[in-house]
Amino acid sequence: MSELATVTLDVSGLPCPAPLLGAKKLIDDLQPGQTLRLISDCPGTADDLFSWAKVTGNVVLGSRKQADGKTAYLIQRAGSASATPIAHVTLDMRGVSCPGPIVQAKKLLDGMKPGEVLQLVSDCPGSADDITSWARAGAAELLFSHESGRGVQEFYLRKT
Repeated sequence: MSELATVTLDVSGLPCPAPLLGAKKLIDDLQPGQTLRLISDCPGTADDLFSWAKVTGNVVLGSRKQADGKTAYLIQRAGSASATPIAHVTLDMRGVSCPGPIVQAKKLLDGMKPGEVLQLVSDCPGSADDITSWARAGAAELLFSHESGRGVQEFYLRKT
């Protein structure tokens, strides 16, 4: 989540649904494509945000647990041209531990044409680091990744 946010809202200490309500109020004032960094320590925030994003078209670009136990979420206002890429193939590897998701993704990518995009869905806790490192090594281009639900990551990989 290295992107710079347009605005930041820290709702630490507030119970749910306050983080979602605060995010909605600020997102509504942003231009399409602008981002909000929301900081919360409420354990229900992730579920609330992902459900809300599906309904509104806004995108939760990522989340990161901070050293102080709070979680920072990066949310993009709907209407951006840089929203989630279109996948040619989806590989759902929920329930499969690492390195299974990478092994299966490699098999699929080997059969795809250059430029095609694979959406990989994984709930393995190590998948984010593994797939990022694997892509840096030149296996594929990591276009985008985000947490699509509690503990579930989606990765969009382009065959090079």
